[in-house]
Amino acid sequence: MIDVPAVETVQGIFAAATYYGYAGIAVAAYFLLYGIDRIDPGARGSYLFRLFLIPAAVVFWPVILWRWAIIARTGDHS
Repeated sequence: MIDVPAVETVQGIFAAATYYGYAGIAVAAYFLLYGIDRIDPGARGSYLFRLFLIPAAVVFWPVILWRWAIIARTGDHS
């Protein structure tokens, strides 16, 4: 017979995805309001452009934090 995952396992996966999304929303909000100006000077004043970045920033927030930390540490914007 086929083993079906327990309901608790599925609930745990959904809970983890929810918390990942919450963290992504928090990082995206802070990054798009304050951090993008420090990383890309060309993004100053481009508020409509930031709306398009919200979904990607929510999904890829670990990469954003990683690159932001490297830029803060080394000052290298490449």
